[in-house]
Amino acid sequence: MKQIQVSAAIIHDNQGRIFATQRGYGEWKDYWEFPGGKIEAGETPEDALRREIKEELETEVEIEKFVDTIEWDYSHFHLIMHCYLCHIIKGNLILKEHEAARWLSLTELDDVTWLPADKTILGEIKNILSLIH
Repeated sequence: MKQIQVSAAIIHDNQGRIFATQRGYGEWKDYWEFPGGKIEAGETPEDALRREIKEELETEVEIEKFVDTIEWDYSHFHLIMHCYLCHIIKGNLILKEHEAARWLSLTELDDVTWLPADKTILGEIKNILSLIH
C-alpha cells in the first residue's frame, strides 16, 4: 500500500479556538481537517508544515510543540500525519485550496465531520488546550 507522510497544523488562538479547514475536492470533499500537507524529499516535518501553511493559507505559523503522529489506513494509502500545535505569527489565513474554514471552540470540535485520521487526535487536543487556556 502506498504510504504518504504529511504534517498538520493545529493552529490555536488566544481564545482557545482551533482553526479547521474543509476540503473542497476529491473522495473526502466537505470533510474537515487540520491544514498542512505532504512532506517533500529532504524536508523535515516542521519545514514542510511551515511551507504548506504559507502556500495554502498565506500565513506564517510558529510551531509550539509536537503533539502526536497519527497513522491511518485509508482505502488507497497509509497516512502518517505528524501533528504540531501552532499559532499565527503573520498573515490572515487566506483560503487558497479549501472550501471553507472555521475557528472552533473546544465544545464545537465535534460539530463538524472530520477526516478519520484527524478525528483521532481531537481528545488529545482538548486536553492540551484545556491546560493552556
